[in-house]
Amino acid sequence: MYDVISLVFEIYYAAFCGYCLQYFYGSFLEYKRRERRWNGLCVAVSYTVLRLCVNLVLPSDYGDIRTIGNLILTFSILTVISLLFYKAVKAITGYLVITFMAVVQISFFIAYNIYAMGTGLNKFWFWCMKKGYIADENVLVIIVWITLIGLQLLMFVIFSILCYRSLKKIIQSFREKEYPIQRMELLFILAPSMAGYLICVLLRVIVITIENGMPELIYEKYPVLFFLVPAILILCLLTIIYGVKLFQDMIYLNRERNSRAILEKQVSSMQEQMAEMEHIHSGIRSMKHDMKNTLTVIIQLADKNGNAENTELHAYLSELNQTFDRLEIRFKTGNTVVDTLLGMKYHDIMRTIPDLQLSADKLLFPENLMIQSYDISVILGNALDNAIEACKKQKAAEQGSETFIRLYSFSKRKMLFIRVENSFDGEVIRRQGAEFPATTKPDKKVHGIGLTNIKNTAEKYHGGVDWTVKNKVFTLTVMLKNERSTQNEYQ
Repeated sequence: MYDVISLVFEIYYAAFCGYCLQYFYGSFLEYKRRERRWNGLCVAVSYTVLRLCVNLVLPSDYGDIRTIGNLILTFSILTVISLLFYKAVKAITGYLVITFMAVVQISFFIAYNIYAMGTGLNKFWFWCMKKGYIADENVLVIIVWITLIGLQLLMFVIFSILCYRSLKKIIQSFREKEYPIQRMELLFILAPSMAGYLICVLLRVIVITIENGMPELIYEKYPVLFFLVPAILILCLLTIIYGVKLFQDMIYLNRERNSRAILEKQVSSMQEQMAEMEHIHSGIRSMKHDMKNTLTVIIQLADKNGNAENTELHAYLSELNQTFDRLEIRFKTGNTVVDTLLGMKYHDIMRTIPDLQLSADKLLFPENLMIQSYDISVILGNALDNAIEACKKQKAAEQGSETFIRLYSFSKRKMLFIRVENSFDGEVIRRQGAEFPATTKPDKKVHGIGLTNIKNTAEKYHGGVDWTVKNKVFTLTVMLKNERSTQNEYQ
């Protein structure tokens, strides 16, 4: 009966590990087939069957052959499953294989330590038998049997909770699952898992020794290990979990640093161009005014003589006058720098998406605007770049679709709100724990930081950023306090 129950626990162990495996892999890798549940079931069943077969193939002794064989076969099973059921196997796959093995083994040995401590109860039952508290040997056998079953049940409950919670914590901490991990970064997060697993391999080798032809737990020789081993294993598990969190924080800080560097370049470039923009537009307005006055005088002089030659000259001068009218600034928001920026973006749009509708009639700025012009341009420049990119992607997916970008602004007390609406293909990639949608471009280290730059700029003015999606329309809203920034530069 005890052997049957032990077999049930062994099957449960393999099945539970299979369930955890499909949950862990599925959180990082993409299945080869669309049916996610069906693929997850295939992974869990495949691992369960292969795990049970490994237990049958390996020798039943406690020697080094079983330990090394178990290591090699388990690694092979996990690797083969990742190749069969998942696509785009990357460097992160190696991390998943080693980490899964480490978490399972560490959780098992922590739970096994509880089981080993509990086996001391059997000595207590035999002591009770000697003292006469238990008179019948059959009763002693039943008590010992129940104790062993109960300890095994407790061991597997502790193992299940610890293993699942640890894997879930790693999944939650590893927010940048699409991040193209480099070799040194892989070694950084892989080292704790490798160390933890090797400690477990060492425990498998030494935990059971053969004394006088009988297996004996090393805990019986060195009782201090009942407390020392779990402490070491718990530290290993925490190192794996918080190593991932530290790695993710490093990615975030590097992205922030890159974002700040790009933002500094944008601001520096904007500041250098502002004076030139003002000078150029002032010159254009002055030249236009003088030329229109000159043309008006010439047209009046030409009209005094009614011959045919003057009629031709009159037509030419009228056309030239209309040409100057077309030099009028297309956008009038009340801010020269923003008007110029919108003009530049408009010409870029006309070259790539001629039928895109760019509307900025409701983008107006108050006369008492305290926000720096280049900060507004950074916000609008990044927002327009993202919107234009989204419209390009929409056109590539749907040739005849209507594309548009609409700009608005309004004030409420001391707060200025800028809203940018644009059409897109409806696909938004959201990563767990991420504040903004993920970029679809391959180089995620360089791209996908426009919204972060907008947020950083808004925070200079005690503001913030919000975004919504509805009916294939992406809406970005930026809130800023209409006052001078307390930050003189980006740090």
